[in-house]
Amino acid sequence: MSLNQPIFLKEREENNSKLVEIQQSQTTSIAAEDPLQNLCLASQEVLQKAQQSGRSKCLKCGGSRMFYCYTCYVPVENVPMEQMPLVKLPLKIDIIKHPNETDGKSTAIHAKLLAPDYVTIYTYPCIPEYEEKDHEVALVFPGPKSVSVKDISFHLQKRVQNNVRGKNDDPDKPSVKRKKTEEQDLNDGEYKETTLKKIIFIDSTWNQTNKILSDERLQGLLQVELKTRKTCFWRHQKGKPDTFLSTIEAIYYFLVDYHTDVLKEKYKGQYDNLLFFYSFMYQLIKNAKCSGDKETRKITC
Repeated sequence: MSLNQPIFLKEREENNSKLVEIQQSQTTSIAAEDPLQNLCLASQEVLQKAQQSGRSKCLKCGGSRMFYCYTCYVPVENVPMEQMPLVKLPLKIDIIKHPNETDGKSTAIHAKLLAPDYVTIYTYPCIPEYEEKDHEVALVFPGPKSVSVKDISFHLQKRVQNNVRGKNDDPDKPSVKRKKTEEQDLNDGEYKETTLKKIIFIDSTWNQTNKILSDERLQGLLQVELKTRKTCFWRHQKGKPDTFLSTIEAIYYFLVDYHTDVLKEKYKGQYDNLLFFYSFMYQLIKNAKCSGDKETRKITC
């Protein structure tokens, strides 16, 4: 018995090790299948009841809607506002919606519903002038001149310095003499405070963005590119990669990165409720696809 015991213990350790690997693999697989599962969300019971009772009336326009009115930006009658979470944001958000974007399919409305004091939606071409506030505003959109979220403060501070000096040169192309000093300041953490007060998002299909992006009122604004993440959006745009996010996903991920990379604070789910509607609809669609329930898919599509 004493001779066989070490062999038995070794086999048990190997089996335990394999079990841990399997459990880790299963956890990773589940997370990949349901990337929204670990959000810190308010109770979605009100949405569950609304989904069961069906469409309800908008108290403003009288239209028949599910969950909320995408025209008036308010919840419908069977979704009491007091049962919805309100999210406090560190910045103001402007959303510029393409006129051809279908209101009922836009996720931008989620942000307006859940953070009404911080979010404004404009329909292009009716948008504000940003030129005099270009040191306080940034546009989230990928491109060759886009910067990362963590570098926002540095680039906006350069704009402040440029405005003070009264220079008209490109603030993102400092002179050779200044460049080395500014890069050193960035490395030394000199630009800890950000002047960013407002962030802009474009709400449209990717094929429609050029018209808005080329508007002179947006020219010259600092462009910010998000870290690569995969979308969960059920209306996948044909021919586009799964890294093209829906508007509410882009807003959410930007705020999470801003919180950790710019504000330098630990993220504890402060903005998760921005996905209150989105995560619920995602789960509805996922369940409907599994069960073949076409009616549920119609409601949320």
